[in-house]
Amino acid sequence: MPGPEQQVPADGGRAPRPARTEEHADVIVVGAGPAGSTAAYHLARTGLDVLLLEKSAFPREKVCGDGLTPRAVKQLTDLGIDVSEQAGWLHNQGLRLISGRRALEFDWPELSAYPGYGLVRRRADFDELLARRAASAGARLIERANVAGPLVDERSGRITGVTAKLGDERRPVSYQAPVVVAADGNSTRLSVAMKRYRRTDRAMGVAYRTYFTTPRHQDRYLEAWLDLRDPSDPARRLLPGYAWVFGMGDGTANVGLGVLDTAHVDLDWRDLLRRWCDDLPPAYGYTPDAVTEPVRGSALPMGLNRQPHYADGLLLIGDAGGTVSPGTGEGIAYAMESGRYAAETIVQALARRTDRGRELALRAYPQALRSAYAGYFALGRLAADLLGRPRLLGAAGAAGLGHPALLKVAFRLMVNLTEPNSKDALDRLLHLIGRVAPGR
Repeated sequence: MPGPEQQVPADGGRAPRPARTEEHADVIVVGAGPAGSTAAYHLARTGLDVLLLEKSAFPREKVCGDGLTPRAVKQLTDLGIDVSEQAGWLHNQGLRLISGRRALEFDWPELSAYPGYGLVRRRADFDELLARRAASAGARLIERANVAGPLVDERSGRITGVTAKLGDERRPVSYQAPVVVAADGNSTRLSVAMKRYRRTDRAMGVAYRTYFTTPRHQDRYLEAWLDLRDPSDPARRLLPGYAWVFGMGDGTANVGLGVLDTAHVDLDWRDLLRRWCDDLPPAYGYTPDAVTEPVRGSALPMGLNRQPHYADGLLLIGDAGGTVSPGTGEGIAYAMESGRYAAETIVQALARRTDRGRELALRAYPQALRSAYAGYFALGRLAADLLGRPRLLGAAGAAGLGHPALLKVAFRLMVNLTEPNSKDALDRLLHLIGRVAPGR
């Protein structure tokens, strides 16, 4: 039992906070994408007062493949979201890898930590669903709140809140909180204003996608074409990336490509996607008239490429922290996971009694990211480096990327779904390598 000099606050140990007002909160989360909404949900459900600021109004579009692996499914079910097909989700059972003339289908593994199925849903609908879920848990969602910059304590250099402009009239407002979470995407103006810069030694990627009507819209496999080439290149050299076709279940498919900047290839990627679609088999039903949306592109910040992930009261999550996998370009699952790690860290920090204790707790967040991703992302960075070397890419093509054994390894590396105590030799090897690979 605590003595008189160790009185526990009435709220169970959480540090005293000012009375709630519209402009004050325990935590401010900037950006209501998958990372920000996940963080806001897990924070709000503990009773913290959370401001979730979104610059757009829902629904709003994002460039994405719309395919979700079992890692993302786990995060959705942890949010209490109904992921049944009756609720509008298309379930898929695995990944089809295509290289050359060979196509092999790999089912998602049934693991103790992850379900054995993936999902597909359009991002405009998906992001709004997550933001509304955070609001239902108690987060104060404010749409059309364009964050202009941080409020900073001049003496300590700590962030103490943000300034924003609201609505069409762009009414200026200031919000204050002892902890701020940057979930404002790849451009992350808030992080840059706080001098969190991108590491130039980490690969960046870009993705371009469109939609077209297709009879294959209910395909139960996500589809990845590994031998991405420029059809106009006489040498037919491999490019550092892959193309995808994901059936949406609504009469359309999301078709796109993701490429790395490591090879410094100078191509019009939008035009390449159109020409790549022209070479799809007739069964896909692709024609220029079948396209339902213009080609759009976006940068992919990879491999924890913006650091530090915590300093001076600011945590970086999702694309703002570069949590996209450098091996595959998968981003949603890792964005949601980083949001949850950040929320768990903040909850513990705000329960500390002293400023020093809270600061020590917040410093655990970067370590949580390293523990979760350093090994796997290091493998991805190695793959990205190899893909950026034309001679090695050519050798890989000559060796035959379509070999079943190579495709099996590629599948396991891409999905990052391993069971620590698995009896499968490849599963155990990949899990071990992921744990010991250098992550600096």
